[in-house]
Formats: sequence, C-alpha cells, structure tokens
Amino acid sequence: MSEGGGWRPTAPIANLRKRADILATIRAFFAQRDVLEVETPLLSKAAVTDAHLDSIAADGGFLHTSPEFAMKRLLAAGAGDIYQLCKVFRAGEVGRHHNPEFTLLEWYRVGWDYRRLMAEVAELLAQVLDLGVESECVSYRDALMGAVGIDPFSASVDALEAAADRAGLGGAGPLDRDGWLDLLAGGCVYPELGRNRLCFIYDFPVSQAALARVRPGDPPVAERFEVLFNGLELGNGFSELTDAAEQRHRFERDLAYRRKQGRDEPPIDGRFLAALEAGLPESAGVAVGVDRIVMLACRVECIGEVTAFTAENA
Repeated sequence: MSEGGGWRPTAPIANLRKRADILATIRAFFAQRDVLEVETPLLSKAAVTDAHLDSIAADGGFLHTSPEFAMKRLLAAGAGDIYQLCKVFRAGEVGRHHNPEFTLLEWYRVGWDYRRLMAEVAELLAQVLDLGVESECVSYRDALMGAVGIDPFSASVDALEAAADRAGLGGAGPLDRDGWLDLLAGGCVYPELGRNRLCFIYDFPVSQAALARVRPGDPPVAERFEVLFNGLELGNGFSELTDAAEQRHRFERDLAYRRKQGRDEPPIDGRFLAALEAGLPESAGVAVGVDRIVMLACRVECIGEVTAFTAENA
C-alpha cells in the first residue's frame, strides 16, 4: 500500500451524522439549563497522577487525560455551573472500546451532591439514547455481595483472591486489595449490570475515591458513582473533594504507588491545588465518554465505527 493508502474514514458517514446530532442534543440540554460551555487547554505542564492512567507527553508538557483540573480552577474562580466537550488523550488505551484520543463530556454543578447529579446524568443519557425505562441504582457493596457473595469492605486480600479463583478469574496475582476488587468487578459484576437500562453503581471503597469526597460511616465510603449500560461503563462522577491538603496527600500516594511499580512520576498540578486552597465550592461533577454513547445509539460494537479516524489511520 502506498503511503497515502487507507485514507477512508473508519466510521460510516451515517454514524458521523448521528454523532453530530448527539453533540447538538447535548449542547441543547445544557443550554436549556443555563450551564455554561467552557474550553480549557489540551496541553498543560502537569499531568494526572492516577495509577491507572498514563498521560501522553507533548511539547514539554502533557496532553490532558481529562479537563477536570482546569475546570475546577474555573469553579474556584466563580464560573458557576459549567460543561465541556473536548478531546482527551490516554497513552496505551487501544481496543474495541478504547482509542488513545477520544471525546469526553464533563460537567460540574455547584451546590449539588453526587446523588442529585446521578439523576441529571440519567436524564441526559435517557434523552440521547431514547430510553423508555427507568435506570437502576445499586451500591458497590451490594453489587459485589450479590455477584460473588463477599463484602468488599471487610474481606481480606486472601478472601478476595479465593473469590476470584471460584469465579474462574484466578492466576492474575499477585494483586493488592484494589486490584482484586477491580478484577472481580470487571469480571463478575459489571457485565451483569444495566441490562437494556442505565445502571448506577455508587458508594465506592475509600481507597478508590480518586477526587471524590469521603462520607464518614461504618464503613466510610467515597461519594463516587459509575454509570453503565449493558455492562459498558459510560461515565464516572463524584461529590467533589474540596480539601487541598487531602488532595495533595492522595496525589503523593499515587506517585508512591507508581514509583513502586517503576513507572513515571508526572508533576503534580500545583495550580489546581492552589485553586482548592482558594476555595472550591461544594459541587458534583461527572465525565462521560461521548464515543461510547454514540456506539450505543448507533448499535455498533467498536469505537472505530463512530469516530472518523482512529489512531491507526489518523
């Protein structure tokens, strides 16, 4: 094949038209609710420290994996309710449901908590996907107990490994506690959730809080949710953490974990922490994968069928 071969788009033009319609619907949804559309830089000097994500370095900085840090700086500056539709970049994410470059919808509601935001996520996705049934909600604890008969908050690492063995997921070790929980969730829980309806799984272990607020209790839980449809994860949302010292601690813990694994240690976003110190309003936020929404709307199984060009033929 010549250097210019393989020039055609990976997605049918009809799917790209559907994609454009969905983007227009999303913008109309937020315009009706007086939520401000914003734009933030794709390139920044800092990067995400999350142990499960890797940024792409570019021009002395990093392409963002999410607009979260910059959008929260806008929240701290008094922007109010905001949303953004943008390209984000994650190294190594290639597959049927993944592309290193993809489109994310992220929005924040000031004065809301994660439960109120879950209801708005359901409203938007039901409208975009033309769903006529109510969504279902299940706590992380109940979902794990129902699927594998084990309490994720009290079970030992050995018990989690034994549960994975019983489920036919053995041989993956050695893993830490969250590693086994992720394996059980991905192998036994998520595939069974959201059968032809949206499903929200909420109240995650504190160790998986990321940027979410922790609610005290027995056990304490992270006020975090994920939304799925037919087992496919569509989005991840939080009641937002506003404590700058706690957020710095979590970043440093992430970096220590990455160091232990021999992975790179990206610079912490000091400007984001400064915004938290200045005062992030109580708020809830969520990030939703637009490409996956379009996949469901078009009833296709591969992200390349709803994006004009994937990484392989860009």
